[in-house]
Amino acid sequence: MRLGIRTAISALVLTSIVVSAVGVHLLWWRTAHQVSQTLANTINDQIVSAVGDELQSVTTEARSSMMAVRTLLAEKVFEPRDASKREVVFRSQLLSQPTISWVAFGWPDGSFFAGHKAGDGVIEMLEITPDRKMRTDRYEFVGNDLQFKNNHVEDTKYSVTDQEWFRTAIETNDELWTTFTTHPKGERLAAAFAAPIDIDQKPAGVIAIIIELTRVSNFLSQLTVGKSAGAFILERNGKVVAAPDPDANEAVALKTDHPLFPIAVEAIRNASAYEPGEGEPFHTTVTRDGKGYQAVLTPISFPGWSLVTVVPESEFLGPVQMTIRNLLIGLAVLIVFAGLLSAWLAQRLIAAPLIKVVNEIRHVERFDLDKVQRYPSRLTEIGNLSGAIGDMAQGLAAFRKYIPADLVKRLISDGNGARLGGAVRPMSVMFIDLAGFTGMSERLGDRIIPLLSRYFDSVSAEIQNHNGTIDKFIGDAVMAFWGAPAPNPDHAVDCCRAALACRRATEQANLVDDHGQPVKIRIGINSGDMLVGNIGSEVRLNYTVIGDAVNIASRLESTNKVYGSTIIIGPETRRLAGKRIIVRELDRLAVYGRAGGLQIYELLDMAGDIGAPAWVASYEAGLAAWRARDFSAAIGAFEKVLEAREHDAASLTMIERCRQQLEHPAGEDWDGTTIARSK
Repeated sequence: MRLGIRTAISALVLTSIVVSAVGVHLLWWRTAHQVSQTLANTINDQIVSAVGDELQSVTTEARSSMMAVRTLLAEKVFEPRDASKREVVFRSQLLSQPTISWVAFGWPDGSFFAGHKAGDGVIEMLEITPDRKMRTDRYEFVGNDLQFKNNHVEDTKYSVTDQEWFRTAIETNDELWTTFTTHPKGERLAAAFAAPIDIDQKPAGVIAIIIELTRVSNFLSQLTVGKSAGAFILERNGKVVAAPDPDANEAVALKTDHPLFPIAVEAIRNASAYEPGEGEPFHTTVTRDGKGYQAVLTPISFPGWSLVTVVPESEFLGPVQMTIRNLLIGLAVLIVFAGLLSAWLAQRLIAAPLIKVVNEIRHVERFDLDKVQRYPSRLTEIGNLSGAIGDMAQGLAAFRKYIPADLVKRLISDGNGARLGGAVRPMSVMFIDLAGFTGMSERLGDRIIPLLSRYFDSVSAEIQNHNGTIDKFIGDAVMAFWGAPAPNPDHAVDCCRAALACRRATEQANLVDDHGQPVKIRIGINSGDMLVGNIGSEVRLNYTVIGDAVNIASRLESTNKVYGSTIIIGPETRRLAGKRIIVRELDRLAVYGRAGGLQIYELLDMAGDIGAPAWVASYEAGLAAWRARDFSAAIGAFEKVLEAREHDAASLTMIERCRQQLEHPAGEDWDGTTIARSK
């Protein structure tokens, strides 16, 4: 027994109570998540700005110190070997620039001198001789005065010439930033700004301004990051660069005991889609021990480093979750029975059948008509609707073989039907033809049909796979266009890509003629403004393109015969595709029916890591000599092409033309344009 839709609606009245409760819950929850995300983004933006300013300050101080020391050395205010003056200068830089940890100078013979902050109140001056003896002078502040305390000498394995910052500065002869861990007194992560020093135009050594990254960790501990959030600087593999630690400095090692540090490491290690060098923040969520954390990964100025901020979701969502929980408990007590009953009725009588029907409508929308099925239902209206959809799909299926699928989808989605008219659009059009088809068809008769079918299948699939619309089949020719019915700003590139794919597809299909020889295709492509639309009469329409650009594409297809090429494109296609394709300019051609000449190009491949073959430059050099009437030079250039491509028909053709010009020179009005004598 079938029920009417009105009976079903009465059951939905009770369901509306549950739907309202769920709707309120989802609305609150969605709003809370949006607020959480907004607050997390705001906190992250503030932290990124603060860290960026700090790193800018660090690099600025380092550059200032570098400039000061280099200037003093270059102006010979002191000599690098002048120990007393050198110590005064290095010590003054450490005192004047709070973020700098080391000022160091290394000589090519392995000598090394550096001033080093050993904490907030201590400065050490280190000198290492080539025989690996290290002298350390220790200074401490007494009140506001820095006083000498003691010194000692010890053996060391440290060699400045083995350090990456020293070697790279010497090799590049330029200033640069590097990160490293090895110091004369142990292993600590640091960044060095190093530069070579020339005195009297002779290399003297390398000066380095070094910042130990415990200073950055100290800065991170001073940031206010919500109530319980944290900010960390990590490498891509999760290795710590800096983490909040108020005690960290040159004398106190970094501690990574912040409770959110493991969350930050997990976030950056699991973010497979994140690339530190791309400059865009990456948002991710980490769940640990049943708690959610919002993490934002932001690339910063030092290569390979990322700022990772972690904010517990409970910091923003806790009060909202409690309110929603209490609301839902109250509503559940009131409507549990009515909700269960109405949910069962809706699911049984309406929801499940309608979901099936809606899925069938989606198949029709996507024009997947062979997937449409009919579903019976206890509700008369739903049963009739399913039957109507099945009938509609059956009727529409007949159009799929005759009209481009994209066009049918557009007509169905617009709901306007097929009307006479069109519009001028920038588009690309392609003509494909089988070489030698006329003779083949005469010899094979009706046996040509299987060959044609395989050929049409191959090229049709590639055209559709590359966003093209098949206009029509004309004997053995295929006409297709790009840019309609849906606009496509990359119509020229997609058309070129499809042409190359068609060439590969026909080669892989192993099409052979009656002599057992591989069947070859010829393709002509042109771009420009074309009239596209429903063209014809009120009783019969054809969705097609017309215009001068279309005619030129047809002429270019047949022009392949002259140059022995497979794919020729027009100048507008070449311009639009730009550097995304590899071509060679074949000639300047006045196609049949046109007075003016146009540049024509052979499409070789899509651009990639490898550029155009070397012989292309030789051919184009020959073409330039041809147009300049230097026919002997042109022959030489074309013959050079033949050394790389023994049977290059285009070069053979141009050599023959050059020889004709040498024997029978053209008049003064000759401009190198070839005039096509046939279609």
